[in-house]
Amino acid sequence: MATQRSSLQAALADLIGARTPHTGDFQTPIAGLGLFRREAPAPPAICMIEPSIVLVAQGVKQIWIGGQAYGYDNTRLLMTSLDLPANSEVLQASPEQPCLGLLMKLDLRLVADLIAQDGMAPPRDRPSGIGASIGQATPDFLAPFVRLLALLDEPEAIPVLAPLIQREIHYRLLISDQAARLRQIASVDSQGYRIAKAIDWLKLNYTDPIRVEDLAARVQMSPPTFHHHFRQLTAMSPLQYQKWLRLNEAKRLMLDENMDVASAASKVGYESPSQFSREYGRLFGLPPKRDIAASREAGRDISVV
Repeated sequence: MATQRSSLQAALADLIGARTPHTGDFQTPIAGLGLFRREAPAPPAICMIEPSIVLVAQGVKQIWIGGQAYGYDNTRLLMTSLDLPANSEVLQASPEQPCLGLLMKLDLRLVADLIAQDGMAPPRDRPSGIGASIGQATPDFLAPFVRLLALLDEPEAIPVLAPLIQREIHYRLLISDQAARLRQIASVDSQGYRIAKAIDWLKLNYTDPIRVEDLAARVQMSPPTFHHHFRQLTAMSPLQYQKWLRLNEAKRLMLDENMDVASAASKVGYESPSQFSREYGRLFGLPPKRDIAASREAGRDISVV
């Protein structure tokens, strides 16, 4: 098995390396699949990671969520089942041995369909804690990813074969050590599913004032239960999550659209520019103007998962 896994890891690294000519993030013609390359270690950087699988074929990365570190490399994969604010860092990379990897977004509807279609028994243990975990990158799991990436050389086959391979990957997740975590979010009668729906609403309405009681009622949970499960899965309260969304969108507006501080603060829902500046400084470590200037000088890595 070790020889087989090494062969698959090498194949993945070759396929990713051939399609990532320099440091950065690269979209592919396969829906939901992106590739990345990093050529030097990098300190933690703020990011939002969607429900996804992240595989590193070469190098080492680490993500921090709620003060907890999740390290992953070519033997361990990262799976997230919710949209999670995080800090991601590159631990091991060089121009000679770059950190190479891929991110594939999870299709939670497909997961629910597989659970219903195949009549899978629920896992014995219910997961607790944040909606992220580290799993084993076994040969059975790596092989379909190699086949999926190989389709990039056969673009006419992508519409037909890519969905089949992605379905296999989701199935293998459901029979892996990640099954309980995934079912926690995909099962419509679960608390995790309701929290995911609340997050979907927050992402669309983050500029509006919210009351936790109203958000809990929207997903048919009592306020104490909602608050408990929201914090358990995201390591944040609902209001902290909304604040994170607002501040990161404000930073994007200032960086990408050259919006001034007061305009960006107002655009994302802040009535007080001074409150915005205080909260921005707590999250990013610098006041808005200084942080934007430093980001422009250093260059910004848009996606650092």
